[in-house]
Amino acid sequence: MRSTFASCVIAAVFVAVALADHHGDDHGHDHHHGHHHGHDHSSHEESYACHKLSEPNAEFALALYKKLDAHTAAGKNIFYSPIGISAALSMLSSGARGDTRSQLMSTLGYAALNQTQVDDGYEHFFHVLEHHQTNQQLDVGNVIAVRTGFQPSQQFVADIKQHHAGELLSVDFANPEEAAAQINKLIAGKTHDKIKDMVKDLDPETAMVLLNYVYFRGQWEHPFEAKLTSKEDFHVDESTTVQVDMMKRTGRYDIYEDNDNHTTVVRLPYKGNTSMIIVLPDEGKMKKVEDDFTMERFRYWTQSFFKNNVDLSLPKFSISAEASLKQILQELGVTDAFSDAADFSGFSEDIKLKVSKVSHQAVLSVDETGTEAAATTTIEIMPMSMPESVKLNRPFLVFIVDSSTESILFMGKINNPTAL
Repeated sequence: MRSTFASCVIAAVFVAVALADHHGDDHGHDHHHGHHHGHDHSSHEESYACHKLSEPNAEFALALYKKLDAHTAAGKNIFYSPIGISAALSMLSSGARGDTRSQLMSTLGYAALNQTQVDDGYEHFFHVLEHHQTNQQLDVGNVIAVRTGFQPSQQFVADIKQHHAGELLSVDFANPEEAAAQINKLIAGKTHDKIKDMVKDLDPETAMVLLNYVYFRGQWEHPFEAKLTSKEDFHVDESTTVQVDMMKRTGRYDIYEDNDNHTTVVRLPYKGNTSMIIVLPDEGKMKKVEDDFTMERFRYWTQSFFKNNVDLSLPKFSISAEASLKQILQELGVTDAFSDAADFSGFSEDIKLKVSKVSHQAVLSVDETGTEAAATTTIEIMPMSMPESVKLNRPFLVFIVDSSTESILFMGKINNPTAL
């Protein structure tokens, strides 16, 4: 398995987090990623276009987290792609009009932006990601499946191709098994077979299903040595302990201990512009950390990092999490899109459409190297000082962030690394 590949498929939805601006946040990291890639001249204006979306996307990511957490049983993992969900919803909004559109825009936090700014932001987001494929694989795209016989507006089809890496698929929902098979085949192809049966139950009455997929596989900048991995206990809660393969590595990491907020935050860089940021609450403090969690605080942590020697213990894990987003989006204020009041006249003037389904699946694998290829070991110069110990043997929050677009690609809570 690979160190982190994450794939998400969303049915009806896509977002970004205002991360600490990594361009100005090097702290003299001699390896800082973005700078090797020789930014082409246009990339700064472009990244600016997607940075406009960073802050609203971050806030939406957190709003989603709180709703998902409320709907998820205790001890179950939460994992999703906020940027995936924001992108898909933005694509949907470009075909929406009236209240349907304003509800989507305001839930996404884009009330102050016009559709052109949003479209440009996503076009740049996809463009920037395409240019950073050297050491990672990140495939992001959107599919709108519509009922056979439906003629969408050419303008809409052109827009979603250009701005949202989107494609339109015509399917015969009257034959639900065949329709599901057709959609699943397309998504399996886009996610390297990591997500094979995204769509299970389709109603013959379905008019439109929106799907977003995100597939990520990164290589650790500093791989773990497989021979140091050993079985250890992971404490899911007071009464539940599971055995995990605990990977270990001593090295220099960006770390911040927020004693006031009972939290240790550590950054594990992948090669390229992507990092995994882990938020480890002190024992028994997860609920408190979640209740007090804000994006300002997250930014404060990532801006307060300093390099330190760290004895890191991280479980190997592979999780898959699914969520149906229809109810959550309705609770967040997107109501008309799912009802007979829906106005998607930007898709089509002739046929009344509403969104039938929004589902989302995300998969994450974490192992020693990050790819099948054997990792070459890099020697790090370690100053003489006692390392801090960071042992991820209890529930933690995980963020996979992209510094070039300031986006949260994935986020979630690992309550049980052994749960598939």
